[in-house]
Formats: sequence, structure tokens, C-alpha cells
Amino acid sequence: MTAARASAPIGVFDSGVGGLSVLRQIHTLLPHEVLIYLADSGHAPYGDKSADYIEARAVRLIEHLQTLGAKAIVVACNTVTGLCIDALRQRFAELPIVAIEPAVKPAALATRSGVIGVLATRQTVASPGLARLVQTHGHGKRIVLQACPGWVERVEAGELDGPATEAAVAQIVRPLLDQGADTLVLGCTHYPFLVPVISRLAGPAVQLIDPSAAVARELRRRLLQAGLAAPASPTPPPVQFWSSDHPMQAATLIGRLWGEVVRPASL
Repeated sequence: MTAARASAPIGVFDSGVGGLSVLRQIHTLLPHEVLIYLADSGHAPYGDKSADYIEARAVRLIEHLQTLGAKAIVVACNTVTGLCIDALRQRFAELPIVAIEPAVKPAALATRSGVIGVLATRQTVASPGLARLVQTHGHGKRIVLQACPGWVERVEAGELDGPATEAAVAQIVRPLLDQGADTLVLGCTHYPFLVPVISRLAGPAVQLIDPSAAVARELRRRLLQAGLAAPASPTPPPVQFWSSDHPMQAATLIGRLWGEVVRPASL
């Protein structure tokens, strides 16, 4: 594998800004990699769209990342993974594709009460991918699959806290706690941005499991295996951002969540 290929960028995409939670873990673990993030906020949320629509958007985003020279792809969207990851890997067989999925296995190992709540979008809850995870890792556990309508929209609007957001979170989380859930899986990459609210409501005895760090580790493994890891550089390269949302709105929200001024290009 040529040095030029190893220095090529990694493409990361999500239905919106949620995948920034995954991007952060990748950037921390692999600081020498060139990262390109696509936020499809103009088409968010994916959770209430059809499977065909979601697959078509994913194909469009991966094709765009290919034009930018991506050497590998990270699907930072649980809905895309649950509905069409097999089809995407078949279509783009030449690209290493690492995908996030709800952390059902770690939750099954961590729970003490045996009751697990999986917080996700409607489409993820109904997806064959999540059904397979529950069937494989849920033996002897009660796994409650819980759609969280409105949560993605709140994160996309930058409404990460406040009475209305707390009420929306409480409406979902409290019934799970009443059923004995002591472990909550964050099955959407937007939800880590609501962790302060979820944690306040759930209390310290409830574990929140976010698979983002595991995705970064798997990406590192795949890059090393394929000889695609970027060489060390004295200065970490800047992250490139793209968005299908209005440029000014995208810059404001991505900058707030990422923690620095950004100027996303338009998809």
C-alpha cells in the first residue's frame, strides 16, 4: 500500500451532527488521520424516513466521500447500520467500512438487574440489525427497545438542556427505570449530547453505554490490518466538515458541539 494511500482521509457520516460524538473518539485515538465529517442535517432525522430513502442517502454520502479520496468509511449512524449496512458493504466492497451499532452485548454483560433499555430512533428499533443483536446477546435478559421521538430534533436544534428537553427525556427514561432498567444503551449517536440530562434523571446507579469509543478502536484495528494507518505528523491535521444544512446554521451548531470555530462546506 502506497504512502499516499495511507495519508488519504477517513470519511465519517451521520444523518446530522450526532456522529460528532463518534468523530471525537476517532480524533482522540487517531490524531494523525485526516478526517472528513459529513452531517446530513438537511435530511435529518433519518429515524422517521423509509429504509429505501435512508439507503439512498447513505449511498450518496459515501459516493461523495469517495470523490474526496476517502480510504475508509465510518458509518456513525445506528439507523443506517441497522437497516442497510450489508447492502452498503456489498456495493462499496473496495472500501473498509466500520459501522456503529447499539451496544447490546456490553450492556448484557454489565447489567445487574437483567433489565436493559435501548434508546434509539423508530427505524433503529424496528431494524433487522438490532433484532439480530438482541437475539444473539439478549439471552436471559429483558431488553426493552425504546424509540425516542423528538430527541434527534432537539440535538439538531441545539436544545441540549432546559425544561422542555428534560421533560422530553423524562417521558422516555422514567418508565424504563420503573421497569427496573439499570443499564441504558445510547442507540443513536445524537444521544450522547443529552447525557447530562439523562444522567440527572437516571441517577448514578444507572449505567449509560455509548459505543463510540469501540468504533474508534475497531477503525484503528482495520487501518493497521490493511496497512492504511497514517504516518505520524508533527501537527495533527484539521478536521474537514461538510453539511447539507444551511451553511450559517451548520457552522453555529457544529462549532458549538465540536468546541471550535468551523466553516462547513455545503453538500
